[in-house]
Amino acid sequence: MKYRQLSKEQFEALHKEFAQFLASQQIDVKEWIRIKETKPEVADEELNLFSDVVWDDALTKTNYLEHFSKTNINLFKCDDKSIARIVVQISKKDFDFFNEVDYNWFIDNTNDPSIQFLKGVKKYAKERNLELFDLVEKGSVISDGKLYESLFQLISK
Repeated sequence: MKYRQLSKEQFEALHKEFAQFLASQQIDVKEWIRIKETKPEVADEELNLFSDVVWDDALTKTNYLEHFSKTNINLFKCDDKSIARIVVQISKKDFDFFNEVDYNWFIDNTNDPSIQFLKGVKKYAKERNLELFDLVEKGSVISDGKLYESLFQLISK
C-alpha cells in the first residue's frame, strides 16, 4: 500500500466511486459481499487499492497545503518538481491563530514586529505525492492557495 486506507467515513462518502471501482474489476454487490465474508484479506486488498487510487488522484490535483498551529502558519505551494514554503511565526504573548480575533489582528497587522515571515523552496526528496501525503498526515489540509499567494505578494515586495 502506497498511502493509507481511507477511513470508514471516507469510504461512505465515496461509495458510488467504490462501486464503480469494483465494477471495473467485474465485482458486483453479491460478489463483494461474498468476498468480504469468505476472503477478508482479498477485500482488504481491494480497499487498499481503491484508497491508493483516491489518494493519488487527490494529491496529484493538490497545488496548495496549509498547516496552522497556535503561533505558526505553514503554507505550501506544490509544483511538479519543487515545493515552496512560507512560514509565519508570531511571538506576541498569548497569541492564537485559532482565535478569530487574533487571526484578524494578524491579517490587519502584517507589518507588526512580532510577526516573522520565512520562505524557501526545495526539490522533492522523494515522490511528490508521497511528500504531500506526509504533510497531510502531519495535519496539513488542502487549500485554495489564496493565503499563500497573498502572503507571497506581501513578503516579495
